[in-house]
Amino acid sequence: MNHREVGPYEVRPAREADLPGARSVMLDTFYHEFGYGYRPEWHADVVDLEGSYLRPARHALFVALKGDEVVGTTGVRAQGPKSPPHPTWLADRYPSGTTAQLFRVYVRPDHRRAGLARALVGMAVSFVASTPGYEKLYLHTDTRVPGAEPFWRSVAAEVHDGRDGDPISFQTVHFEIPL
Repeated sequence: MNHREVGPYEVRPAREADLPGARSVMLDTFYHEFGYGYRPEWHADVVDLEGSYLRPARHALFVALKGDEVVGTTGVRAQGPKSPPHPTWLADRYPSGTTAQLFRVYVRPDHRRAGLARALVGMAVSFVASTPGYEKLYLHTDTRVPGAEPFWRSVAAEVHDGRDGDPISFQTVHFEIPL
């Protein structure tokens, strides 16, 4: 499926012309939602969206648009979780290459609760399931983000709860989406 309409929105694979809007959604999320801004050690893919998502054959970027405005994103890369900061056993369970990882599942606040994240993730799951070489689809989320945990529990299975109870540190839960 290369295109899906969700009410007044279009959800589809990103094109080069969509990259500035996608980057804006991502950076706004880092600054306004997460509160820590752009961090090169975590967000280098955002600087080079084309090289990170459009050029590699087994990577993809999907966007949700309202008219010409990008209002949501989801990326896929052939990369498992890194250890550290994640547990070694988790990195071993989801090795890079055979693991697809979801990245940058973001929807602008004014466009939430319209089914966009579900549509974006659905497109990403279809992409991963139809791309040779992938065996698993992994993601992690910070449960401090409003709505993140219930959303992921509705589409994925928890594999590790890494929360430590410290309200300042990341409260990460790791998931796998069945293919």
